[in-house]
Amino acid sequence: MLAIQRGGQTKSEGTIMQVDHHELHREFPEFLGVMQTLRTSDSVFSAMVDEYDGLTGEVERLEERDVPVDDFTIEEMKKKRAILKDKIYNLLVTHQNNN
Repeated sequence: MLAIQRGGQTKSEGTIMQVDHHELHREFPEFLGVMQTLRTSDSVFSAMVDEYDGLTGEVERLEERDVPVDDFTIEEMKKKRAILKDKIYNLLVTHQNNN
C-alpha cells in the first residue's frame, strides 16, 4: 500500500485522512451565551467569527477532499485562523468579565 506524507501526517492510499473540526461552539462551549450576544451586538466580533468560520470551512474542505495545494498555503490559513481564535477568545473573556 502506498503511503503519502502530507503536512506531517501520513495517509495511506485509499484511506480517508482524519480532519479535526474547529467550530467555535466546540472550541469554547463555556462561552455559547456570550458568543450569541456578541454576534448580534458587536459587528467587529461578528466579522471576526465570519472570517474564522470561512477559514475553518476552507481548511476542512481542502483536507477532507485532499485537494492538491501546497502545505505552506494550508499552514498560513491555519495560522491566520489561530490568530483570529485568540482575538475572539480575548473578546469573549473581556465581555464575560465586564458583565
